[in-house]
Amino acid sequence: MIKRRKTKQISIGNVKIGGDAPISVQSMCNTDTRDVKATLRQINELAEAGCEIIRLAVLNKDAGEAIKDIVKHSPIPVVSDIHFDYRLAIQCINNGVSALRLNPGNIGKRENVEKVVNLAKQQNIPIRIGINAGSLEKKLKELDCSLAEKMVMSAEGHIKILEDLDFDKIKVSLKSSEVPTTIEAYKLFSGKYDYPLHVGVTESGTLKGGLVKSSVGIGSLLSQGIGDTIRVSLTENPIEEVHAGYAILKALNLRQRGVNFVSCPTCGRTQIDLIGLAKKVEERFKDLDANITIATMGCPVNGPGEAQHADFGIAGAINEGYIFKKGEIIARVPEDKLLDELEKLIKASL
Repeated sequence: MIKRRKTKQISIGNVKIGGDAPISVQSMCNTDTRDVKATLRQINELAEAGCEIIRLAVLNKDAGEAIKDIVKHSPIPVVSDIHFDYRLAIQCINNGVSALRLNPGNIGKRENVEKVVNLAKQQNIPIRIGINAGSLEKKLKELDCSLAEKMVMSAEGHIKILEDLDFDKIKVSLKSSEVPTTIEAYKLFSGKYDYPLHVGVTESGTLKGGLVKSSVGIGSLLSQGIGDTIRVSLTENPIEEVHAGYAILKALNLRQRGVNFVSCPTCGRTQIDLIGLAKKVEERFKDLDANITIATMGCPVNGPGEAQHADFGIAGAINEGYIFKKGEIIARVPEDKLLDELEKLIKASL
């Protein structure tokens, strides 16, 4: 069992981050925030997929104004992503956001930072300090130390600004597109601070490559107890980010949402279209809201025996297959009836 690192707890809307709270899954809209209808449509789709916190880019005053209607109708807490202009941060707080993603050292004079921080205090709004390896301060880039160490130094500089203003509702991320650098940065930081951590690998790529990078990076950190909320950053429909996030948490037994699918690799014993069958099983039961494991196995040799931990499963044979439950064979069924019979068994058992 993974022992999670103990962190301070903050709240983003009704979602608790850190402490003993479940590791939350979040994403970011790729719509134009000024388009309220399109943005809310995507937020609702993401929330239905399990997204618990949504971040929106706020590039100008029009986007900041749109935040008001979006927050009013969003089913999940909204975080505004602000760069450089402190006035946008103030506008978004006044318009009801649940948190800010903002680096205080990037918004100008101390008096501007104070205005944002004082309002955030009044409204109980946390601030995420988001460090990206590709956009570090010039003075840090010139130092003779690892990139991960520079990222932690950058975070420390922003944290000090907030702490000097007696503000501690802080969440931190330290992202790189390189997995080893990401892992090193989070490990270094977690050894020094107990602020909750938003974990992710930035610019991880398109679906296939991005899933690999993010699974290795995020999964490695979570397996060491590091991380309080996650985003799988993909060049893809954001819904895929949410699905991937839960898949990573599920693989580490940190959270369960929906069905856990297992299937064996194909081999010379397989006498059925295992690849196609496994895909059909996942498609048939992907929306089933049940904490169960369904196995799709290629032959009776590996089927009920190796997958006896599964709640339900199929083991293929020649033009037919076996339906099993907890390792016990329930029925022998023609290949074209396997999915229907499996569904009947699952529905009758739940």
